Amino acid sequence: MYRDQVSDVFFDLDHTLWDFERNSALTFERILQENRVDVDLDDFLEVYIPVNLAFWKLYREEKVTKSELRYQRLKTVFDTLKYRVSDAVIDQLAIDYIEYLSTYNHLFPNAMEVLDYLKPKYKLHIITNGFQEVQERKLKNAHIRGYFDQVVNSEMAGVKKPNPLIFELALNKAKTTSGNSMMIGDSIEADILGARAVGIHTLHFNAHNEPEHEICQIIHDLGEIKKYL
Repeated sequence: MYRDQVSDVFFDLDHTLWDFERNSALTFERILQENRVDVDLDDFLEVYIPVNLAFWKLYREEKVTKSELRYQRLKTVFDTLKYRVSDAVIDQLAIDYIEYLSTYNHLFPNAMEVLDYLKPKYKLHIITNGFQEVQERKLKNAHIRGYFDQVVNSEMAGVKKPNPLIFELALNKAKTTSGNSMMIGDSIEADILGARAVGIHTLHFNAHNEPEHEICQIIHDLGEIKKYL
């Protein structure tokens, strides 16, 4: 469908290629135990997942800092669960979480297959709001760094998706144009609307079972990318 137009494909990383929720759950299973925090993992994750998404939205909107994000999302979860925990333990959990998260390397089903399919045909890149040191480790540990020419993150750009400046930086670094590019990501706000605002074609990977929409084509499995590229 876009084969004749597109030369460069930009991916989001977390929730799109890299299975954030699965890797995050494995990380919390480890660090809660190591820090002797006696909460049920399922109960913790049920609260944490939406809280984390909400704090990342605040972070995108410049309403919380990186350090506030890391602390407040955990504090909010423990307060919601009515589990008493010291600030020192929360700080240690925040440190351990970042340290261990990238040691788990589960990708979404068909991620490697579709990267192998796309690599000979297109230049592939990453645009991520994640923190630079963590995202690089994720890419390397998951053995997918070599697929991507440019990896653009929000710390490098000075702004976060959906700000048009991060997409424009990515296009410039990739030496391509918006009309020749496609963005594939899970966030309608950050990835899809952000990319479309600068004229980039989009494909929404609906990782969160969000309602159907007419903004762009929707896929539920990464293997469906082959229908469009």
